[in-house]
Amino acid sequence: MSDCSTAHELAGIVIRALTRGAAVEIDGLGVFYPDAALGCRFEPRLPQVFLAYVEEDRSMAEWLYNALEAEGFSPWMDVRKLLPGQNWPRAIEAAIENSDFFLACFSTHSVTKRGGFQAEIRYALDCARRVPLDDIFIVPLRLDGCRVPRAVERELQYIDLFPDRERGVRRLAAALRRRSRHSD
Repeated sequence: MSDCSTAHELAGIVIRALTRGAAVEIDGLGVFYPDAALGCRFEPRLPQVFLAYVEEDRSMAEWLYNALEAEGFSPWMDVRKLLPGQNWPRAIEAAIENSDFFLACFSTHSVTKRGGFQAEIRYALDCARRVPLDDIFIVPLRLDGCRVPRAVERELQYIDLFPDRERGVRRLAAALRRRSRHSD
């Protein structure tokens, strides 16, 4: 089968779905939506942002999720994206791999806690090895006056989301946008 016929078949699938009133998401590209006036409307994929946090910081992580959405990003947070019955360790790894950015939310709770948060950071550090050295992938965030682990602080600049979290998010969004434009 030629690429042209495959593209034609794909276009047919998208058109049939839109005709039925269903949106069609093409991973890594964006979403086609049915539109009464235009026939369809396309919204390109927003930069994907993975949020790593500990349960004790969940309310702050949810605030950050909403703030990032409002800034035009597509955040990923386990409690908002995981489906019932889903293999969550694999889903989290896939979300980290497919994200444009990984935000590590450090706090007095997370720096001493063992478990999933630490594993997510280690996995993100492995993924970061495949990113060009000058690109931004992991962004450490301090939610309070905690000490960022030396291994992270040695190589990565962090952003404080305290005492003024709105200012911190503006600074974060500006850095992520700068990197997003740079990589387009």
